[in-house]
Amino acid sequence: MTYRFFVTGTDTDVGKTFVGCALLTHAAGKGLSTLGLKPVAAGCERTPEGLRNDDALKLQAASTTAVEYGDINPVQLEDAIAPHIAAQRGGQHEQLQVGSLKAHVERVLTEQQPDFAIVEGAGGWLVPLSSTAGQTETFADLAVALDYPVILVVALRLGCINHALLSCEAIRARGLKLAGWVANRPTAAVMAAEAENLATLKELLHAPLLGTLNFSEDAPEADRAVKAAANLSGLL
Repeated sequence: MTYRFFVTGTDTDVGKTFVGCALLTHAAGKGLSTLGLKPVAAGCERTPEGLRNDDALKLQAASTTAVEYGDINPVQLEDAIAPHIAAQRGGQHEQLQVGSLKAHVERVLTEQQPDFAIVEGAGGWLVPLSSTAGQTETFADLAVALDYPVILVVALRLGCINHALLSCEAIRARGLKLAGWVANRPTAAVMAAEAENLATLKELLHAPLLGTLNFSEDAPEADRAVKAAANLSGLL
């Protein structure tokens, strides 16, 4: 059996890659071959090998299936701004069409055949990708085109209930299954009334809570925390 998921978040900088790496690590621990893709990445840095994005590199390192960087992240945008704006500035807007992104993902996964794969979006659910003939495409359209169950990453901070419920409603309105959600602490500070906020989210999201992850500035420690906290039992 193969598993495919689309990972989105309630906003940018909520920990999608952190969670994605956790899921890849746990699936590998179950004996599954894994692969994480980030089709579009803004905020890439120039290197001798070309533009590289830190999140995409982390997904590549966490995957057990070895592929070229360009397979992980085919659209590399240098400016750390909204992808569609960065693409317009760099003359890359045609690369952000949903059809071409879907074709890339499906080609890579068909060629590699990992048991467990995630496709990570950028920012939140409705971040724009491209506009053709007045029709705007978003990451939601890519998720629908792929037709993968969705994992929602919720940052535990003020406003998370509204952001999570809006995202959940939008995901289900597009006919996709919310496979589960992950509560992530994006900073060392604990939000006020965190327990009460978590209880409200558990009650209202109507999807499995896959884990509650702690912030850590130390990468190895963070990896251990992720491995201990994430739970794939509801996914596999």
